[in-house]
Amino acid sequence: MIVLAAIQRRRRCGLPNSPDRKGEHPQQHLSQFRGILQADAYAGFNQLYEHGSIQQAPCLAHIRRKFYDLMEAHHSPIATEAVERIAALYAIEKVIRGRSPDERREVRNSRARPLLKSMRTWLETSLAKLSRKSDTTAAIHYALARWDAFVRYCDDGRIEIDNSAAERALRAVALGPKNYLFAGSDRGGDRAATFYSLIGTAKLNGLNPEAYLRHVLEHIADHPITRIQELLPWNIVPNVPTTSEPAA
Repeated sequence: MIVLAAIQRRRRCGLPNSPDRKGEHPQQHLSQFRGILQADAYAGFNQLYEHGSIQQAPCLAHIRRKFYDLMEAHHSPIATEAVERIAALYAIEKVIRGRSPDERREVRNSRARPLLKSMRTWLETSLAKLSRKSDTTAAIHYALARWDAFVRYCDDGRIEIDNSAAERALRAVALGPKNYLFAGSDRGGDRAATFYSLIGTAKLNGLNPEAYLRHVLEHIADHPITRIQELLPWNIVPNVPTTSEPAA
């Protein structure tokens, strides 16, 4: 099983939503989880990987960002080459997007793994040419510190090359506070998280979120509580418009 860290909801375990970003919350939330956690380098996740039951799958987009910022700010030749090498890896992903995990693993091992091996050697060699205190050195150390975990995506076709899907899913959450500032209370935040989860899950299941919520509200009063799971997005009746159809 693979988890995209940014879209986890504590409610799935019957727990309240996290009031802050302390590391204790993902540790509690994922205490029974066994599998792969695709996430950024947030320090709060580090303890999850210590016992081996959860394997780390780092995000290449976060590694790339450090080199890209240096390329834009200082026109660093090493940063520029790093971005170009990473672009070659993304080009491979573009070709295999939507294919089965087995096909993705096969292509990654034949095409991406040699590029990764070459890039690691180049990064290690580049360190000898740089000051220990330079920003480029810091970017290289950031990449190399996560390298063994990152290349895991070559051996498992279920793993994505980055965590961008989860980041995109939470974009509305990140932009929301700018529009309405605060939820008003912890209970308000908990309710907001519930609706974000429902709306996001409806989209993932190809449903028009507005039509889905309307359908639920129209039927929930007369629906047996023991069969409430029938109203979840993946169990909903086919007459709810999909995301490509306008709501009535």
